[in-house]
Amino acid sequence: MKVLFLSNAKSIHTVKWVNALSDRGHEVHLAYKKDDCPVEKNIDKRVILHQLKSSGTKGYYFNAMELNKLYKTIKPDIVNAHYASGYGILARYSKLKPLILSVWGSDVYDFPYQSKIKMNILKKNINFAGKIASTSYSMAAQVENIMGKKMDITITPFGVDTKLFRPIKIKKRDFTFGVVKTLSKKYGIEYIIKAFKILLDRIEAENLSVEPKLEIYGKGNLEGELKELTKELDISDRVIFNGYIPNVNVPEAINAMDVFCLGSESESESFGVAAVEAMACEVPVIATNVSGFKEVVVNGKTGIIVPKKDETSMAEAMYKLMRDSELREKMGEGGRRRVLELYDWEKNVDIMEDIYMQYKVL
Repeated sequence: MKVLFLSNAKSIHTVKWVNALSDRGHEVHLAYKKDDCPVEKNIDKRVILHQLKSSGTKGYYFNAMELNKLYKTIKPDIVNAHYASGYGILARYSKLKPLILSVWGSDVYDFPYQSKIKMNILKKNINFAGKIASTSYSMAAQVENIMGKKMDITITPFGVDTKLFRPIKIKKRDFTFGVVKTLSKKYGIEYIIKAFKILLDRIEAENLSVEPKLEIYGKGNLEGELKELTKELDISDRVIFNGYIPNVNVPEAINAMDVFCLGSESESESFGVAAVEAMACEVPVIATNVSGFKEVVVNGKTGIIVPKKDETSMAEAMYKLMRDSELREKMGEGGRRRVLELYDWEKNVDIMEDIYMQYKVL
């Protein structure tokens, strides 16, 4: 099958999709705006890349004529645009059919509420598509809320490679809490740090012998501010900022952790990929009660769900898991089972392939 994929080529999510489809023998074409070009050499060489001339927000409009010509040259069986606002606009202005529109998160949770014009744009993009795909049930419900009606939306979870993300025996010296996330406001890293401070104070008050550490992986515009916060709280010697690591190195980093923490404060965290990765490695998860995490993490069985922006509740969950090795083991094993059942990447790609077969040009 010949697939024309419209998406940000920088995104690891895009890379995973196009590589998986290419591995299955499809002829995959990836088109993207000039400022969305790949930053790493991680896209399969069999994927045919098409960098469009215009960049920025205007690129979603100005690239339409160029993309339409490309579409007529490629003659794809199916077009799959990822991100209902930006690339959804480009697909509609380029008049590409048959179109599957994959919603991601902020495109349906944030974008349409910025203005009436943007709400109208999003609705037009959704109506133009022949099929809508969503990584989670909660996000599918959000699309229906926007459109004001029940819709035929297929759930295509963004799972993990369970052969890559698996339990690995690693020698651990200190009890380790950790997170792998972009260091930006929406991911609530500050609340994890504040919770860790509360935990350390409690350990000192109870005169416990454990000396935990907090490992933070990722980069972003809040890095300086977060490092300053650890200094203000006088815990900079126990909080380690490791910077960005490639996705292929994430399993080893997660396996070095005893508990994985997620502090997201935005509902645009519509599918908890990071939580799924940790669960696949049999590491229990503490996550905030945003929709994506509540759908993925089974509270009390594969992890603990806490209120967002609530460092006290997160600290309590940290303490509970730190003190109960049996609970950690039970939650870890339960998480792995859940991932194998629902979020195995190969099964998720099967679902997308089935959609392509149903809606392709006959």
